[in-house]
Amino acid sequence: MNQTITETNFNFPGQKNVYKGKVREVYTIKNNMLVMIATDRLSAFDVVMPKGIPYKGQILNQIATKMMKATEDLVPNWLLATPDPNVAIGHLCTPFKVEMVIRAYMSGHAAREYKAGRRILCGVPMPDGMIENDAFEFPIITPATKAEMGDHDEDISREDILARGIVSEEDYRVLEDYTRKLFQRGSEIAAAQGLILVDTKYEFGKTADGTIVLIDEIHTPDSSRYFYADGYEERQLKGEPQKQLSKEFVRQWLIKNDFQGLTGQTIPFMSDEYIETVSNRYIELFENITGDDFEKSDLTDINARIEHNVLKYLSLKSKD
Repeated sequence: MNQTITETNFNFPGQKNVYKGKVREVYTIKNNMLVMIATDRLSAFDVVMPKGIPYKGQILNQIATKMMKATEDLVPNWLLATPDPNVAIGHLCTPFKVEMVIRAYMSGHAAREYKAGRRILCGVPMPDGMIENDAFEFPIITPATKAEMGDHDEDISREDILARGIVSEEDYRVLEDYTRKLFQRGSEIAAAQGLILVDTKYEFGKTADGTIVLIDEIHTPDSSRYFYADGYEERQLKGEPQKQLSKEFVRQWLIKNDFQGLTGQTIPFMSDEYIETVSNRYIELFENITGDDFEKSDLTDINARIEHNVLKYLSLKSKD
């Protein structure tokens, strides 16, 4: 269980700075390129767990890059290359300080807010009489302010985003349009795999020439929630929990062990056996979401492997 990558400390040629998020570590190269490394860190309730999950970074990176390629005809994205299973390299962008969350079903955070009696989420009304996992009439966009590592993302309305000048109205209209287009395509991809894309989040940035592009991850189990389509209606009619493909199973395990990231709470102990079950669930998620067999990468020395592959790409790039 020690064969994971939970932290990196590379010094690539032309490296300017490093940003370390909850899961990804991003190296800026020559003020025009980013090397994004998907670590095996596990984040839940905006808290990073103390142990890594084998293959998790590879899974997230490979799903995200596959989905970016499947949506690039709709929305431009930052991606240039994927020289290593855990690495994506792309254009340097200035990120918008909001996450565009879109929900087709009243699940997860929306359901928890609903159970608490709230009927407005990010300025968007939720109808009375819904039960958990019911579909909304139309997908709703419920943005969140993007937090730094260790801080909690916060719900925010469209009106507050514009009033506070976080995003201009012109740009925000583009973000909304891109969000709906990506979600529609993601839903179609999921349906082809017998899945329902329940909710997800997208992040966007601007390139040096002012183009708005999709950045970070897309349609991964960390950023999205999926249901199995088969049996959805029957389970709803019976008031049964839906069969999910997401990291909600980790959140539920933490909740059962009295942890929701609140002040004073202690992260429960994760045994090697539990870590292995989480890793196996992520592999299941990969295969069900993509329809591809998962090929485990070499874990002998992940840091050395990543460094070799990134240096090889940067060397070839410098010769172009």
